[in-house]
Amino acid sequence: MKSYLTKLIDGEILSREDTHEIMLGIVAEKYNECQIAALLMALQTRGVTVDELLGFRDGLLETGVRVNLDDYDTLDIVGTGGDGKNTFNISTCSAFVIAGAGYKVTKHGNGGSTSVSGASNVLQGHGVKFTADEDVLRRSLDEAGICYLHAPLFATGMKFVGPTRKALAVPTCFNLLGPLVNPCRPKNSLHGTANQDQMRLYVNAHQKIGDNFGVITSYDGYDEISLTSGFKFVTNYFEKVYTPKELGLDYVEQSDIYGGETAADAMKIFDNVLQGTATEAQKQVIMANAACGISVMDRNKSIEESIAIARESLESGKALAAFKKFVEINS
Repeated sequence: MKSYLTKLIDGEILSREDTHEIMLGIVAEKYNECQIAALLMALQTRGVTVDELLGFRDGLLETGVRVNLDDYDTLDIVGTGGDGKNTFNISTCSAFVIAGAGYKVTKHGNGGSTSVSGASNVLQGHGVKFTADEDVLRRSLDEAGICYLHAPLFATGMKFVGPTRKALAVPTCFNLLGPLVNPCRPKNSLHGTANQDQMRLYVNAHQKIGDNFGVITSYDGYDEISLTSGFKFVTNYFEKVYTPKELGLDYVEQSDIYGGETAADAMKIFDNVLQGTATEAQKQVIMANAACGISVMDRNKSIEESIAIARESLESGKALAAFKKFVEINS
């Protein structure tokens, strides 16, 4: 570790191989907490590079639990988190709309960190039991169109940096790794970032990974399409800025998509959307995010066409049916 810290002190950039080896060393418990903290803060102060981030990713995937779903064409939809906006479970709800529309989703997620409810919280609230059993995951994909990968069951290396990250109590590059370490390594992904710097980092990372990707960020700091502002959408075949009005949708207020004070509040909104009793603002936000996921999966469909598909999935009850089947299989 001393040689890596010396490089950083001298203003050098670590290679992808360097951070891969560092991650393996962290998992092997070769370094003490002070050394790990020094490394994380040096990278955070300067700003992590694409190769540094990907090296950590390589190490986490190598030391984690692999799920082989390679025979499926699936999408992951998840945000980096940390935007501090405390929205309801937008990406999770959108995932069931996408599944209801007939596309396969391998959703990766965890409990909430900066919001009252993460994906794992809302699913647990419905009695879902998390599993790494490939047979169950495959059945869920086949019958519900979606399976859920609870991050702590797979990215086992994260627990070795957990105490240091908790003690530091500030964001580190590990906050950006979650969406990139889906254990089934899906062929498609829609990732939300909280700002333009994160967006550039993610776009460059995906280009090196070589998957079919979309990255979105709202201009007022949401790591998803909030409809409170315009947003940017970048894929490996186009880059475009949209406003809600251009997509036939309405601008909404931040209060319209607030997740509430408790996990139960957020879960109620989640249920309302799928059951058709949500506000128009909540429904439109879900349709917008689901539409971007659909257009990543099927590049022949514009976002406008995909919004119509998402609306039909939601209003016909197909999204709710996918959710009910998912809960039945995973409870």
